[in-house]
Amino acid sequence: MASSPKVGQISKQDKIRSIMGQYGIGVVLIIMMIIIAVMEPRFLTLSNIINVATQISINGLLCYGLCICITTGGIDLTVGAQLALTSCIIGQTMTNLGWPAFLAILAGVAVSTAFGFIDGCLIAKFNMFPFVVTLSMQLVIRGLSQVITGGRAVMITNKWFAGIYSNKLFGIPMPIIIFIVVTILMYLMLHWTKFGRYIYAVGGNVNAAVASGVSRFWVLVGVYTISGLLAGLASMIYTSKTGAAQSNIGVGYETDAIAAAVLGGTSFAGGIATIPGDVLGIFIIGLIYNGMNMIGVSSYFQSIVKGLIIIGAVMLDMVMNKNNH
Repeated sequence: MASSPKVGQISKQDKIRSIMGQYGIGVVLIIMMIIIAVMEPRFLTLSNIINVATQISINGLLCYGLCICITTGGIDLTVGAQLALTSCIIGQTMTNLGWPAFLAILAGVAVSTAFGFIDGCLIAKFNMFPFVVTLSMQLVIRGLSQVITGGRAVMITNKWFAGIYSNKLFGIPMPIIIFIVVTILMYLMLHWTKFGRYIYAVGGNVNAAVASGVSRFWVLVGVYTISGLLAGLASMIYTSKTGAAQSNIGVGYETDAIAAAVLGGTSFAGGIATIPGDVLGIFIIGLIYNGMNMIGVSSYFQSIVKGLIIIGAVMLDMVMNKNNH
């Protein structure tokens, strides 16, 4: 007769559940990548990986904003709309008002950061649900983008601005440089600063965090402000890539960012996240989409795959939390 596990001893089933929760979805996606690589040999070439790394810089910045918001137990659904708003401000000020590129970028990023600050204040001050606040603000921001441009595309011909996406530094495309710098800063903030520890504390147990002297208000305001800032920077890269400002861009971008964050181990239960995990999630999502494009998978099926990835990652996250509690 098999003996039952002793108190404090982890059962075999719990060990399996823990391993699947940590690595299950990643293993499935790596298998998908291997299948794609067999079907399309160009998939894992250095040039294609550099191309993917350049493209994922946009989703990567959005993902970091979602990561810290989700870690506090919230969500930010405005990042796609923020992408459009910043783009419209950059295009309108640079092309139609004749502002220098740097000032136009500064204005666009400042506005997106300000909207992040407003989101954080509404959520923290009035104890409103992050989902409701950011979903409503998404409509406000998207509408403001259309007002600014009149619903028309604004072409940008500034060569310096175009170089943000096309130029290279030491042979490395500028978007990758920006992504690396932001990744390092986010890693240091989340894992090595007092503010980072406060983010984990608020997401893990907000009552205990407040009792120990953590200001819930400023932590929430801080993370949503940072999310707005990162969305603005992502928009700068995107707009430089396309050479046009449009109010209808960024639709659904929040789902890609959420998929990358959750796949990277960010828990919807709050209090659990790592920047290295997010980097892995960002690259896996980017490579999967790139691979599906290379083998000719329809965009409709790509949307199905995206949804299934999010569901799978969340289910495994729930398995992990059940195991941990």
